[in-house]
Amino acid sequence: MRKFSFMLTALLAFVLVATACSGNNGANTPANNNNTTTPPANNASEPPAEEDITQKKVTISVYYPTPDRVEDRALEDDKIRRFNEVFPNVEIVKSDWQYNPSEIGIKMGANEAPTLFNTYASEGKFLAEKGWAADITELFNNYEFKDQMNPVLQDLFMVDGRIYGIAQQGYPTGVVVNKKMLDEKGVAIPPYNWTWDDMLQAAQAVADPDAGISGIAPMGRTNDAGWNWTNFLFTAGGDIQQVVDGKVTAIFNSEAGLKALEYYNKLKWEANAIPQDWALNWGDAVGAFAQGRTAMVIAGPDGPVDQALNQGGMRLEDILVYPIPAYEQGGKHYGVLGGDFLVINPNATKDEQEIAFHYATFDYFSDKGLESLERNIQDRKNENKYFVPAVLQYYKADSEYGQKVTELFKKYDNVYQYNQETLSLIDGKPESQYNTQDYYGAMTNVIQEVFSKQGVNMQEQLDSAAKFMQEKFYDTIQP
Repeated sequence: MRKFSFMLTALLAFVLVATACSGNNGANTPANNNNTTTPPANNASEPPAEEDITQKKVTISVYYPTPDRVEDRALEDDKIRRFNEVFPNVEIVKSDWQYNPSEIGIKMGANEAPTLFNTYASEGKFLAEKGWAADITELFNNYEFKDQMNPVLQDLFMVDGRIYGIAQQGYPTGVVVNKKMLDEKGVAIPPYNWTWDDMLQAAQAVADPDAGISGIAPMGRTNDAGWNWTNFLFTAGGDIQQVVDGKVTAIFNSEAGLKALEYYNKLKWEANAIPQDWALNWGDAVGAFAQGRTAMVIAGPDGPVDQALNQGGMRLEDILVYPIPAYEQGGKHYGVLGGDFLVINPNATKDEQEIAFHYATFDYFSDKGLESLERNIQDRKNENKYFVPAVLQYYKADSEYGQKVTELFKKYDNVYQYNQETLSLIDGKPESQYNTQDYYGAMTNVIQEVFSKQGVNMQEQLDSAAKFMQEKFYDTIQP
């Protein structure tokens, strides 16, 4: 685990060691008939040593959690305090801007984006190609723990061999199930190695539309709807786009895409298993799960589990985390690979970028970071709350640090532990390289058509969305 002393050691690695150069084009000249070497000429220059970054006044603005995330804000405040103990020369400004793909261009153009801002897994290539993420390859390659970073996450922000972001935590999308609701209805608990049919049958059996209870709440508005549906596209064997020799082609209107859309149609019109008011975004769907109004929700598992335990008052034993169901027995349990990343503003100065990198990784592999994590768990326990870790972390699970975190989690009964069978089955698949959010939006329109009108021609809807993506976005991408 990294101690604070590492920070200073890492900084010293950037300092060039000055070496003396001999004069007279490197020739040794006899002087006074002896063999001494002529000293360097007065005008010989030595490469200047770089300034010590710990002694320079630097101001950076950093991503700060939203007001509703009280515990996360407390953790960030503690991190800022500890960072300033090591870097008293740095002023840290808290930024309340939350990344939005429709706002980032405006923020960059107005030079209002924070020095260090948050983003999500789909945005790496987009930000890199727009020039809105700093190339941090040199900083990363000089990072002591680069080889212990989790490549499943970190590689999502590697574009053409260059690095544009720092992984924080992530997940393959899964399904969170309220076991108590199934038990009360006498519905058999599905196996973890389940299929689409298993999910549909369980959702249909537990749903009670007259009581406002749904078996599953697939998201139906904002880009969240397209994101949810893509898990079924993947498990059916499909993909979003194909890239050949730089040419991007929409392929989500494939046979696999049709199967996934027909499955959504079944959930709505045959099983009557989704909410009557299906126009839910992430917050709505996760909130419905925490309140016991739906038995299943599709998401990165930690969010729904946290809300169900800490806001919904559910018990640990009533919450089960499943992988996305396979299309058929023996198939893959692909979940859209998502996560949280930090990006450094390319408009920041070299010093600001370097400090931002140190701030982003300050607690990584650190004893102090582990102590802060344990205090957070203890504080939650004192408040009768649970700590719910993300499925994937920035570090390799089998690393020395990863093992220390695992042992820490085992010490506390208020830490949610993911089922090992789920972890062995769940499989992440990265999002598309280009225009991911635009694609999600296009598919949201299709899903809303299917949910609002019975008998929609689903292939036509998929073809129309693919045509839109192709002409509006993919055809503009230069090979």
